[in-house]
Amino acid sequence: MQRQYSYNSNQPGCGGCLLIVILILLATGGWQAVGSFFSVLIYTGLFGVIALVAIFFGFTRYIQSRAAAYAQSQTESHNRFVFLLVNILVCVAKVDGHFTKSELRTMLNFFQHSLHYNQDQMYWVKQLIKDARDDEQDLDALLTEFRNSFAYEPRLILLELIYQLIFTKKPVNEGELSLARKIGDFLGIREYERQTIENKYRYGHQYQGGAGGGGAPSEQQYCTVLGVTSDTEFPEIKKAYRKLSMQYHPDKVAHLGDEFKGVAEEKMKEINAAYDYFRKKFDGS
Repeated sequence: MQRQYSYNSNQPGCGGCLLIVILILLATGGWQAVGSFFSVLIYTGLFGVIALVAIFFGFTRYIQSRAAAYAQSQTESHNRFVFLLVNILVCVAKVDGHFTKSELRTMLNFFQHSLHYNQDQMYWVKQLIKDARDDEQDLDALLTEFRNSFAYEPRLILLELIYQLIFTKKPVNEGELSLARKIGDFLGIREYERQTIENKYRYGHQYQGGAGGGGAPSEQQYCTVLGVTSDTEFPEIKKAYRKLSMQYHPDKVAHLGDEFKGVAEEKMKEINAAYDYFRKKFDGS
């Protein structure tokens, strides 16, 4: 049974509660009673406490409205993808029976820095994570829904994100790593493609299109990106490149939202950089 995505923002704000209190006071003693009441609060210091509580609930209501507005502005495919992604990632994090503050920070950093989520998006994701933590989800049911709802390319993106999350924690949890392999198999990801993704993060191959800090990637890292070996002939390398280019083309995941299109674009930079390396290598040989 498909799990319906929803975002509930209809929690009461502070304004209605204060209005009810004032109306009760008016009914019992008029404005004089209201004035006397606030005088007592100010005198006893309770007014400041109530004001802080009102500000807190008001701000909470504001955050909820911003998160709900963002969710409503997105497509159903995008919302369902993120909903399932968050719940699957939480299940992966809880495989050892715990969901620690460190794992929460890792997940939030993942959305903020890897997916470049802005403030409104982070409000939304934090609520999704909270709901997922409080709800005992069945991982098989979530994965089944994901497999039935999305094509092969989004499944590759999901597996890529799962591995990225797992390898942000040091040392890597072997239980989570074993679960990632089972997830790849359950989603129907071809073994060599799953192994390529795992090797990328296992051997620290995280660079932006072959540029940036940390120096130039090695030939072995380029081989890992394309799923080939140093002995592979160029025609086979070209075939692997074309296949990966089709699978990770940003247009194939554009319906999931700009952030996941961005993930595909970064993957394409890596694929293009690796192919350029071998093209130049064989052209010069």
